[in-house]
Amino acid sequence: MDLWLEAFQKETALYKGEFSAFDSLYLGGGTPSLLSNRQMGTLMNTLLTHFAFAHNTEITIEVNPDDITADKLAFLRSLGVNRISIGVQSFNDEELLFLKRRHTASVAEKTIDLVRSSGFKNYGIDLMYGLPDQTEDTWMKTLEYTLTFEPTHLSCYQFTLEERTPYGQLKAEGKLRLAGECEEKRFFLLTSNHLKSNGFIHYEISNFARTQKYESRHNRKYWQHIPCLGLGPAAHSFKDGNRWWNHRSVEKYCEALTRGEKPIDGFETLSPEQLWLERLFLGFRTKRGVALGDVSGKSSLDEALVRAKRSRLVTIRNNRIIPTQKGYLIADHLPLMFCD
Repeated sequence: MDLWLEAFQKETALYKGEFSAFDSLYLGGGTPSLLSNRQMGTLMNTLLTHFAFAHNTEITIEVNPDDITADKLAFLRSLGVNRISIGVQSFNDEELLFLKRRHTASVAEKTIDLVRSSGFKNYGIDLMYGLPDQTEDTWMKTLEYTLTFEPTHLSCYQFTLEERTPYGQLKAEGKLRLAGECEEKRFFLLTSNHLKSNGFIHYEISNFARTQKYESRHNRKYWQHIPCLGLGPAAHSFKDGNRWWNHRSVEKYCEALTRGEKPIDGFETLSPEQLWLERLFLGFRTKRGVALGDVSGKSSLDEALVRAKRSRLVTIRNNRIIPTQKGYLIADHLPLMFCD
């Protein structure tokens, strides 16, 4: 980790002055809670030295339940961290065992209590549904139990797998039964309806906030094509219609920086049409939707909008096209309705 941290410091220095002030910082996409206090202090000091941050910056860290102590939480608060995302995934020990998580349900419960007692007011819980052999009843029990901890944010992700993983191999061998499309739909609707009935805002397909104040500021930026800088292995960045991404391999990442080079593995400049299509794909995942002007002005687009409204996939409000709950169900397909 020290070798990675040394490389990270070099990468940060290479981007100094290339971005304006940030108002959100997200430590995640991995397991930052594994870092020691010394390493985390070095990381934060490096960022604050090379970049400008607004006084009200949202600073989020992803944590695994079994990495957290009262001392670590106090140290994170001293660094300015003001938002915690806890990777619980499940409060069912059998499900946690299947997911190969290191923590148990009991450890997750104690971690959440510790986060609350440490003074963090803004904390979210990540859950997963649609697991093999999971029933709607067991999932609802998980949801209801989660709400007893009064989180300000919930991320509920559907279990998916890649072919080139141990889970993919089990599926290929017929040893893993995944939820079918109808089951996935029921899980999604149960989740959305239950959380909305408990006062949560379903502001993005997989994300729910207690109030608008607790919507993830950082994630909203991704969905709105706002410039972002990603640092570390496999990190992605976006600015001025350009997107680039780093080497996934930690070794290649470190080697590039040892040579004084940015560890970029790929780069693309999006055409106006690609940017337009991405605005649709990203916007239709959120309650913000897309601007009416993005899908009007051509007869084919106007006809597509009429069909989407007639099918109750979208509504129009304040000159924006907003996906309905039914629209969320086919969010990946919805933008394609507007393509010639």
